[in-house]
Amino acid sequence: MVNNGEKGAPAQLKVVKKVLITQPRPETEKSPYFDLAKRYDIQLEFYPFIRLEGIPAKDFRKQKVDIAAYSGVIFTSRNAIDHFFRMCEEMKVNISQDMKYFCITEAVALYLQKFILYRKRKVFYGADGSNKSMFDVINKHKENERFLYPCSENQQDNEIINWLRTHNCEFATPFMYRTISNDVKDVLTGNEFDVICFFTPSGVKSLFDNVPMFKQNGTRIGAFGSNTSRAVEEAGLSLDIKAPHPQAPSMVAALEMFILNGAKKNK
Repeated sequence: MVNNGEKGAPAQLKVVKKVLITQPRPETEKSPYFDLAKRYDIQLEFYPFIRLEGIPAKDFRKQKVDIAAYSGVIFTSRNAIDHFFRMCEEMKVNISQDMKYFCITEAVALYLQKFILYRKRKVFYGADGSNKSMFDVINKHKENERFLYPCSENQQDNEIINWLRTHNCEFATPFMYRTISNDVKDVLTGNEFDVICFFTPSGVKSLFDNVPMFKQNGTRIGAFGSNTSRAVEEAGLSLDIKAPHPQAPSMVAALEMFILNGAKKNK
């Protein structure tokens, strides 16, 4: 059971047996998550902490953003990609073949294949999943591009906005969807997890929306992406598992490293 009362004594590093993944269960049993569970005899629970609601085209028009007037799009998630192309379809916007796409990670960039003919000369991504590495890429193109940064109505990355502003980029931050916290109180108060993994700042917010007095105690926290890591730390939680990084490009890889390191320390 998640402790939402007083803090107890610091917990010793314990063997990982039960992990909460704050995303939907993978659709295929071939997911590397299930390979990890079998390899280390751990129990994985999947519960999405958030859901997204698309902003209708009629409400988007009130923002007076002409998508066709921009030459580059910044994507920090697959959800942003989904809603960008949904909005273009609803508004019957023809996207130029010369549009450039700047993505936070290679995985996000590859997701564009669902919507466009993927060509490296117009799709770019950061080296390590951090905002800084994405900025390094954007910086090479900022003189000639006008940027769109599609984001959630209630969840923007101020670091990205501040960087664009500080570097005198032409940009707009249209809202195309809103993030809503799911009711996961029963999940959090009815189970004891050794690790909880987050993938978005909104997921961290949902934790406290559901359990405002949440105390970490012995629960280890994992975060994917620099924005999520920052949200975990700003919430006053200890961040134990961080991805992506060169040795762990995915959350599965980061979890495996943590499990193996814990096993060594407990010998």
